[in-house]
Amino acid sequence: MGGGSSTLNDYDPYAHAEMLGIRVIHRRLTTGTGLWVPDHRVIFVQDRLRRVHDRSTLAHEIGHAALGHRDDRPKHEVQADRFAAERMIDRERLVDLMQWSPDPSRWATEMDVSTKLIRVYWNLHRLDLSA
Repeated sequence: MGGGSSTLNDYDPYAHAEMLGIRVIHRRLTTGTGLWVPDHRVIFVQDRLRRVHDRSTLAHEIGHAALGHRDDRPKHEVQADRFAAERMIDRERLVDLMQWSPDPSRWATEMDVSTKLIRVYWNLHRLDLSA
């Protein structure tokens, strides 16, 4: 998936949800920032999140939907994080950013993703700073 030299990755979690026939509803949640409700094909996202967290949360919840998860066991949370990171982070762009700055929070800001997804991607691919 690639943004290559663009600042933002081309992946749009809102378009993906629509393509999958999933309604996205923003509302105040008492726990967490997102919730996939498979029986109703609805994803609830915490109201008033910053754009970066809104998009990252939605991509994570779409991961639950796409992977057929029906509960939030820890294994499923890891899988949904990986799903989101793979779609929201362009490898070439990240490697370029790693050469420009040693700060993962800067990479996240530049890629419009959460630092959590940067860490997930980093751990999944074991990227080398000297690349």
